[in-house]
Amino acid sequence: MCSAQRPSNTPREPLLEPLLRQFRLKRVIEHIPTQAKLLDIGCGTTAAFLKAIASRLEQGVGVDFKVSPIESGNLKTYQVRLDEKLPFDDDAFDVVTLLAVLEHIEYEQEILQEIERVLKPGGKVILTVPSVWAKPVLEFLAYRLRVVSEAEIRDHKRYYNRKLLDRALVERAGFKGFRHQYFQLWMNNFCIATKA
Repeated sequence: MCSAQRPSNTPREPLLEPLLRQFRLKRVIEHIPTQAKLLDIGCGTTAAFLKAIASRLEQGVGVDFKVSPIESGNLKTYQVRLDEKLPFDDDAFDVVTLLAVLEHIEYEQEILQEIERVLKPGGKVILTVPSVWAKPVLEFLAYRLRVVSEAEIRDHKRYYNRKLLDRALVERAGFKGFRHQYFQLWMNNFCIATKA
């Protein structure tokens, strides 16, 4: 079989998914210091983001309920449900990323408090989440055009704007240095917050 062919039992990825993933990567990578210890929450089945930035990291760790355990070079993944405590020591990471993940997590505040716990003082959380204005657009793209994953969109628990993110990260979870921007025509939020 040619290496470019997809095995017959592998589900076909919706058309826009790889493109959206690339947009998130470009948005986030410049904010990750070289030789950082990074935790990627919701790393997906293949830990694609971690693999893409591995050469920049001292250590990259991914957690997801559907990831197969990987241990290769400076990367390691753990199969973890995100409704429980993170299996890491206090002050263990320089950066935590949640890229298109927080909107899927049932227990938003609990996971944000766990992120604050595992970050080193001065460490930062970097996240992307869909904006409140994205909901009808994403539903149209998923349910009508089928160019984004219908299952992913159905699993969204919430959508965000600047005020909702500020409340979740600063007021409730205790982060400081809150920075926020909309991107992709206001369809996505990009946010960085720092542990005091």
